[in-house]
Amino acid sequence: MCFCIIFEQQNITYMPAAEPVIGKPGKHPAKTDARTLNYVKYLKVDMPGVPAACDWTAKKKSRWGAMKNLHLHDCTLAAAGHMIQCWTLNIGEPVLPPDSVIVKAYSALTGYDPKTGANDKGATALDALKYWRKNGIGGHEITAFATVNHHTKKYVTEAIFLFGGIYVGVQLPATIKGQKVWELSPDGPVGDGAPGSYGGHAICVLAYDEKGLTCISWGKKRRMTWDFWFAYAEEAYAVLSHSFIKNNKTPQGFDLDSLKEDLMNITQQKVRLAAQLSGDETGGHNSKDLIGQDGSRGG
Repeated sequence: MCFCIIFEQQNITYMPAAEPVIGKPGKHPAKTDARTLNYVKYLKVDMPGVPAACDWTAKKKSRWGAMKNLHLHDCTLAAAGHMIQCWTLNIGEPVLPPDSVIVKAYSALTGYDPKTGANDKGATALDALKYWRKNGIGGHEITAFATVNHHTKKYVTEAIFLFGGIYVGVQLPATIKGQKVWELSPDGPVGDGAPGSYGGHAICVLAYDEKGLTCISWGKKRRMTWDFWFAYAEEAYAVLSHSFIKNNKTPQGFDLDSLKEDLMNITQQKVRLAAQLSGDETGGHNSKDLIGQDGSRGG
C-alpha cells in the first residue's frame, strides 16, 4: 500500500518591517547667554548612589503620543509634555497632556495659528523652558532649570537619575531615516551624517545604560548610542518640577530640599538660583517674576 502526501501550496506575502516614523524637526539652534545657569561641575566630590543604569520609562505601558509633532514643528513643547508624563507616572499619578494643551502652549510661545497654520516655525529650547517656568503647561509648572554639561557622561547620567530625565536639544543627521537605533554613521558626522542635516529637534532623555540612552521622540521610545549622543547633542537641561514630587519626595527617595540643593550644586550661580527658588530676589516676589535663566526679566 502506498501513501501519497500532498502539500498544498500557499501564497505567503512577506511584509517588510515598517521603518520608524519620523516627524517634524523644530528646535532652533541653541540660544546661549552668559547668565544662563550652567551645569558646569558638581561641588560634591562624588554623587553617591547613582546607578550604572536607570530607566524612568519602565512603568509606561500605554502610548506616549506624538503631541502633533508628526505634523507641526512643536517638538520643544512636545518634549515638555513627555516629561510631564514620565514624572507623573513615576509618582503614581499619571497624566497624559492632551494635544490641545501642547498646541495651546506652542501657539502662545510662537504665535502659531491652528486655524490657518501660520507661524509654525519652531522655537529655541531655552525660550520653551522659560515659557514653561513662567506659565506652566496644562497646570504643570517647573521651578527651575539648569544646563547640563552634555559633553560629560557623568553629569548626564546624574541629572537623568536625580531629576527623572533631562530636556535635550539635538541636531539630527539625515542618517536617522530608517534607523531603529540612532547610531553614528560609519562615515562619521559628515554628509548626510552632518549635525542638523535633518534638523534641530527637542526630546526628553529618560533612561541610560552603558550602551546608550533612551529618549521619547515623535511619540515613540528611541534608543541612541553614546557615540551618537556625543556627536549630535547640542544642549541639555536638568529640570526641577513638583510633578516629580509626592509627599515632598521623588520616587527614589530624595526630598525636595535635597533636590534644590543638588540643583544649586550643579550651577556656578548659586545665589541667583537660591533667590529664584525662595522667591526673595526682589523682596519676596513670586519666582515667575524674577530674573529668568537667560537673564531676561519676567513680564
